[in-house]
Amino acid sequence: MAQGSSKKVITKEDWEKRLNDVKIRKEDMNKLVMNFLVTEGFVDAAEKFRKESGTEPDIDLSTITDRMAVKKAVQCGNVEDAIEKVNDLNPEILDTNPQLFFHLQQQRLIELIRNGKVEEALEFAQEELAPRGEENQSFLEELERTVALLAFEDVSNCPVGDLLDMSQRLKTASEVNAAILTSQSHEKDPKLPSLLKMLVWAQNQLDEKAIYPRIKDLSTAKLEDPSAS
Repeated sequence: MAQGSSKKVITKEDWEKRLNDVKIRKEDMNKLVMNFLVTEGFVDAAEKFRKESGTEPDIDLSTITDRMAVKKAVQCGNVEDAIEKVNDLNPEILDTNPQLFFHLQQQRLIELIRNGKVEEALEFAQEELAPRGEENQSFLEELERTVALLAFEDVSNCPVGDLLDMSQRLKTASEVNAAILTSQSHEKDPKLPSLLKMLVWAQNQLDEKAIYPRIKDLSTAKLEDPSAS
């Protein structure tokens, strides 16, 4: 295969030599790990990693616990509690982010519908969400889509039944998490997954020009021997 190909062939030995020539500071690697732990909310792991590596996080670790409490509340459907916790953290988060506040209120409506509180859901939609829908067309469309849940007794056959899935709670929780991180001047997404995506993209580009030791399994980062192909 290699002989009949016009692509350049790079042996595993040569590839590893090139990789070893690239110097990466351990401190930078540690910062990547800490960034992931902080952003994803692994407070205990972040504290242990801080002690073991000497890497200081760029935010107070105690704020991670508060952020995760908000995220957990949304994931459990306790949206009113989540809103209260967000305001305790920083009331400006919701004051300056009308889309986030609408989505939290939308999630409250979804939870009322999930629990069969039809009259309360209609009243909440009319008093809290409808006025916002009048000011924003996209909000109005989302509200109409949510209220449509009430028209179906069997949500399994409902075209908007996905709103009752756990994925909808996770989506809202992720949005809240990102907003809190932004308010703390921290990246809303960890850097490590982005680097892995860049690795996959770079390999796909290189595939067109060379045969080389690829990393197929990102979990092990094992280099595949091109001569075995």
